[in-house]
Amino acid sequence: MKNSDPSLVYWIGNSLYLNITNQCSNHCWFCFRNFKQGISDFNLKLTAEPDSATVIAALKEALPTRRWNEAVFCGFGEPTSRLSVLLEVARWMKMNQPSLPIRLDTNGQGYALNKGRDVAKELKVAGVGSASVSLNGYDEQTYAENCRPSFSAAFEAVLDFIKRAKREFPVEVTAVRMPEVDIAMVKAVAEGLGVPFRVRDYIPCFW
Repeated sequence: MKNSDPSLVYWIGNSLYLNITNQCSNHCWFCFRNFKQGISDFNLKLTAEPDSATVIAALKEALPTRRWNEAVFCGFGEPTSRLSVLLEVARWMKMNQPSLPIRLDTNGQGYALNKGRDVAKELKVAGVGSASVSLNGYDEQTYAENCRPSFSAAFEAVLDFIKRAKREFPVEVTAVRMPEVDIAMVKAVAEGLGVPFRVRDYIPCFW
């Protein structure tokens, strides 16, 4: 990896990604952060959890470098586990880059991680315009086997997030294409919730 310093922002094509935390409430056995330090030349293993000012400073450096199609909260952790940082950075982008779409990639456990808060509404007000929710199971058992959440009833928590979030902005459900995930069954869950479904290719650990 050419750049050994941890990256708070990184990019794939013209999508700018924000790696605001390495905390995650899931411990998915297939997550490539278990096997890799990052993506391409970017090291995403943080040595410390950044505050919003540090993330914004990294954004200020990256934003002028090209014409970005979108900004995405997605790194080596669950962004809603640091909801206050997410919201503050999103508000800054909304104020300073109002035409740049903001997306959240999430495990959908935001309400369980931030009890008592209207997470989806707060995200919308801050400037988040869409969310992609990873759902690699079709019931509590298959979700627990694949995602190994740190609390019980996590599958229902994800469904609850999807139901609430779709009232605020477009939401899609995704699943990783691998033998342990019944794609047809997960797609049926998404269809039952009235949201689009997309299959993601598995990133193998041996490369």
